[in-house]
Amino acid sequence: MSSQTVPTVMPAAFFGHGSPMNALELNRYTSAWRAFGRSVPRPRAILVVSAHWYIGATAVTAMPRPKTIHDFYGFPQELFDVRYPAPGLPELAEEISDVVHPTWVGADVDSWGIDHGTWSVLTHAFPDADIPVVQLSINAFKGLDYHLDLGARLAPLRERGVLVVASGNVVHNLGGVDPRMVDEGFDWAHRFDEAAREVMLGEPTGAPALDAHRDFGLAVPTPDHFIPLLYLAGLAGAAGNGSEVLVDGYAYGSLSMTAYTVGLACQGPGPAAGAPLLPADVPPDSSNI
Repeated sequence: MSSQTVPTVMPAAFFGHGSPMNALELNRYTSAWRAFGRSVPRPRAILVVSAHWYIGATAVTAMPRPKTIHDFYGFPQELFDVRYPAPGLPELAEEISDVVHPTWVGADVDSWGIDHGTWSVLTHAFPDADIPVVQLSINAFKGLDYHLDLGARLAPLRERGVLVVASGNVVHNLGGVDPRMVDEGFDWAHRFDEAAREVMLGEPTGAPALDAHRDFGLAVPTPDHFIPLLYLAGLAGAAGNGSEVLVDGYAYGSLSMTAYTVGLACQGPGPAAGAPLLPADVPPDSSNI
């Protein structure tokens, strides 16, 4: 009997990306990201839902050579010098449009690229930058259930060699950042992050209901960094199972660094050091980090 190639179902992940400085650091979070990259089968492409492409439409990048975007300010020049020269995969835009139909998805051929929510993680997970990267925007006009459903609709891509990655932070309150609390979280940050963990490990499709949690307003003052979690929750629900914790922790009091995986149990121990120090002149503005 001739042997047959069994299709590989790619895993999926949500990364709490935290400060852009993580791109330059080796710590417990970036070590876990590296361990993840070493553990997954080589993808045909990586589709990333990043908190930093938050616009009034649902779109995918469709350029052959996406640019590296430095969408922050107040950080050292070394960070602005980082380039992640991964190719794009324009034909994936049509494939994504087909699998999520009837949801409309536009093709962006020139306005966006690879933002720091994507490259700060991928520079550790896939440092060779030789796997095509495509980004899916977050439609700011849509509710939480829309994003959960869209995540579930992306599930067939996992059977076609596409690694779906979401990048944000479960808890992300820049106005509450305390640089002295490098590896600590406020009580409310712990409460909300732990509630999210219970949902993601048990019934991920219940993640939109976290907006009723008493600490949601503090943990999620703006939805851009929370919404990527819903894409992994949708994928987990489509697979009929929960997710697993890749790494967890807190940064600057008001950020959660928790990361989750679906379809891959992987832990990267790494060094004990956690979040990087923030440069003294980084403004705590909602458009930064």
